[in-house]
Amino acid sequence: MGLKRVIVDLYIYTGTSGNYISSDKKYTIQREKLSTRSNILIEISELVRDYITVNFNNDYSLGSSATIWTTAVVNYFDENDIAFTQNNPQTFTYLAFDGYGEFEDGINPQLSTNALITRDLIYLPENTAGKIPIFSEGVGKYVIGSTTTQVTDSGNSNQKIQYITVPSNNTDDVVIYATDDTTVVKTIKVNRVCEPKFTPIKCSFINRFGAIDDVWFFKKSTENFSVTDKTYNRNIIDAANLSYSTNEGQRERYNVNAKSSIALNTGFVLEGFNSAIEEMFLSENVWLRFEGKTLSVIPKTKSFTFKTSINDNVINHTVNFDFAFDK
Repeated sequence: MGLKRVIVDLYIYTGTSGNYISSDKKYTIQREKLSTRSNILIEISELVRDYITVNFNNDYSLGSSATIWTTAVVNYFDENDIAFTQNNPQTFTYLAFDGYGEFEDGINPQLSTNALITRDLIYLPENTAGKIPIFSEGVGKYVIGSTTTQVTDSGNSNQKIQYITVPSNNTDDVVIYATDDTTVVKTIKVNRVCEPKFTPIKCSFINRFGAIDDVWFFKKSTENFSVTDKTYNRNIIDAANLSYSTNEGQRERYNVNAKSSIALNTGFVLEGFNSAIEEMFLSENVWLRFEGKTLSVIPKTKSFTFKTSINDNVINHTVNFDFAFDK
């Protein structure tokens, strides 16, 4: 008998794979097969994404960049609307990240299964530690200088994305190995920047792999704010004395709000840094570490030119941000 329809129970949960309960069932989806097709396609990514939350306050704690388990229990029904008796239902379990592929990657691309960072270099201020995101299931160890660190994974969803800490005094490359502890999957060069004049500002964002990524802006920063308000005309005449006070205005101001913005400059970087700026522009979650606080911002700049050493000689990226709140 041919397939007529399916019923999919979708469970979304944290913890370990397959360890879900009835309250974790978030959706029940019914879909019939089109007469022109031999299968049934169901897109679940946007449904699952509604349950991925990001809680970041400059801490890089386990779970700060969320991954969640998704289990689909699929029941199949034949042309007579009777449930199949063999291999029915079937259960499929996925680990969900809030990442994305690009058009050139094709449909449902497999993103990185080890280092969760596109570029091969990072810039850090002197005497400042850095963070590099990795996927714990695909990394066995990493080496920084003479120090080797094994990566462990308990299977919990909050341990799938982990962060390598680059020591504050380190200038050695970060070498990341596959689970066989032999195959090098990525080498990241650490560039230290001495900036005696300006105060570097860190921008953190969710990159294309669903992990927290950092970009430092080392050079000139310019803060601005714009004000919106409303006014009305009021009566200031003292009817009893047929006079008015000249220190009172006829126009009164109300609903006064201000929106702040800031323009930042990276300073001179290599063209391999273009990918980081691109992913920051495309991110829906961006923060600046500003005046001792982690503040949500929105990239105000809406266009980006890929700079190269041939075309531009030296490369500096200027980005304008709006703070995501009113004063």
